[in-house]
Amino acid sequence: MYRRLTLITASALITLFAVSMAFAMGDGNARKGKFLYRKNCRTCHGSSASDLSPSSKTQAEWKAMFADTSKIKCSGDWTISEQDLNDIYAYLHGYAKDSPSPASCS
Repeated sequence: MYRRLTLITASALITLFAVSMAFAMGDGNARKGKFLYRKNCRTCHGSSASDLSPSSKTQAEWKAMFADTSKIKCSGDWTISEQDLNDIYAYLHGYAKDSPSPASCS
């Protein structure tokens, strides 16, 4: 009886741990962020990679920039959702100039 209860409890804890880790790994999707960045951000922030690209800042600089997302303003009536900001952050942070895989494209 105790063995079965222990097995059920352990299984439940492992499942709970796996689900919570899926949510804790980050809110952003870097692939989607790259698409959103190229589609929306680059049009206002420069057409060349030297104006604004993932490799124009370090990971710490991107983290500081996105620490308060209320300060990130887009021109005109264009608005961006919190999830889209998280995706863009995942892309920019993941390919920053001091990341393991810095961006090297324009």
